Amino acid sequence: MEDREIVGLYWARDQRAIAESQQKYGGLCGGIARNILHSREDAEECVNDTWGRAWETMPPQRPDSLGAYLGRIVRNLSLNRWRKNRAARRGSGELDLVLSELEDCLPAPGEGVLCPEEELAGVITAWLEGLPPEDRTLFLRRYWYGDPVSLLARARGTTGNHLSVRLHRMRQKLREHLEQEGVSV
Repeated sequence: MEDREIVGLYWARDQRAIAESQQKYGGLCGGIARNILHSREDAEECVNDTWGRAWETMPPQRPDSLGAYLGRIVRNLSLNRWRKNRAARRGSGELDLVLSELEDCLPAPGEGVLCPEEELAGVITAWLEGLPPEDRTLFLRRYWYGDPVSLLARARGTTGNHLSVRLHRMRQKLREHLEQEGVSV
């Protein structure tokens, strides 16, 4: 079923919308949640909460890309769960590493940002669109989906060290781009 048809089901308040979303995007959402949480149970709960959140937000939302919309919901729910778990256990994992890598090139929430979050997102999106497709995919797989460097390196037939250097250079370029656009990092 096409995204617009599934969104139409949400707008019509038809319960099939959830089943269709789960069938089409369950794997994507599950992968995002598992990469962030490293707990099958927590990931499943976040994915299930995603369908409920989608039900609550459509209408009024009418996303053009349902996959991106659901991906954003599950990512935000998973990050919230990760923060809650981390506060309770003070554990460490891949997400800690991903976030620490980004600290040097992104402003902290509410700090140094001279523009609204949507504008900052637009600046970052424009930077991503200017990257070669392979670099853009690599950056998103690491910093949006939370894939480990070792997995990305194996998939590209290179070493983790080589890939880490490449990601470091991309983060430096992002920082430079943000500063050129007036975003204080």
